[in-house]
Amino acid sequence: MRWLADECVAAALVAFLRASGHDVLYVAEAAAGLSDTDVMALARHEKRILLTEDKDFGDLVFRRQQAVPGVVLMRIDFEEPELKKTRLISAIERYGEGLFGRYVVVEDRRLRSRPL
Repeated sequence: MRWLADECVAAALVAFLRASGHDVLYVAEAAAGLSDTDVMALARHEKRILLTEDKDFGDLVFRRQQAVPGVVLMRIDFEEPELKKTRLISAIERYGEGLFGRYVVVEDRRLRSRPL
């Protein structure tokens, strides 16, 4: 799957996705300092699902109607890196390519999803 990992995403989670066979473009490596709007534009241009921990993207998507291929918002404490990996894999297994066209919130005990 093609991902754009926002720079707020831990490098260890990016490395985990890559080791799991995913194609991940990491903003911290490729274009550090981009605004949220520019990150969304990059996700659109590259046709990648945006992986973030920044709730501001919800505002951009739903209030400001900015298009993005898909968003996965991680809402798990930074002190729980293994739980993040486990829950992200759960979301990927549940939705698969259906992550495109969805806004998915990954929490420690549940997944919430809504169409874009």
